[in-house]
Amino acid sequence: MKHLYILAILISSLSYGQIPSNYYDSANGLSGYALKTQLKTITSNGHQSRSYDQLYDGDGISGSNGYEDTHSDTAVSSGTNYENDGTILDMYSERPFGPDSYNYTHGNNQCGNQSSEGDCYNREHLVPQSSFNSAFPMQSDIHHVIPSDGRVNNFRGSLVFGNVASTNWASTNGSKRGSSAMSGYSGTVFEPIDEFKGDIARALLYFAVRYENTVDGYTSFAMFDGSNECSSFTHGPLSYY
Repeated sequence: MKHLYILAILISSLSYGQIPSNYYDSANGLSGYALKTQLKTITSNGHQSRSYDQLYDGDGISGSNGYEDTHSDTAVSSGTNYENDGTILDMYSERPFGPDSYNYTHGNNQCGNQSSEGDCYNREHLVPQSSFNSAFPMQSDIHHVIPSDGRVNNFRGSLVFGNVASTNWASTNGSKRGSSAMSGYSGTVFEPIDEFKGDIARALLYFAVRYENTVDGYTSFAMFDGSNECSSFTHGPLSYY
């Protein structure tokens, strides 16, 4: 039940704001599938679906600034202080222990066409849109749709996350694509750098919990096992990260 153990920190890990008082009270004493279902109810209540474009700049109503609030290179929004320059925190290009090869400023250089890294950024669905036919609220759920360099996003595509055995392409921060090193999966996989594997695993676990009632139908994404049980994953993120 290790997957349920980390549910206790799941939602607080996705946002650095203060958790409302008594937010999780209805989940007290629950375990297993009942806990997972109650967390789905808690995270669904009050959810306001935003438009796809509002991921970039917020809704102008509730005070949300979209990616500026959730994916900025500042200690306040990211929880970790890299350059602390307010640029976009892109998990596929951020170099935690040295200068980044390129940076993006919120509101500028949105894709568009791209032919190399650093040309522009766009929105990367950690769970591919093809899994849920681009339906809302999944399409614009900021907990799993992250800002990403357009070129790296293109190379990741809809690949399963996992450990790479032999690399056939790598980004400037070391994220890589290649053959699978995972037992039971022989397809091509995408592996982010160690610094962000936990962030991606938590986002995917959030998705499996939040969309418990539909995730059993997302069989086009090889990472899902066709169930809505406590673990919905067959490969990659929770077992390896």
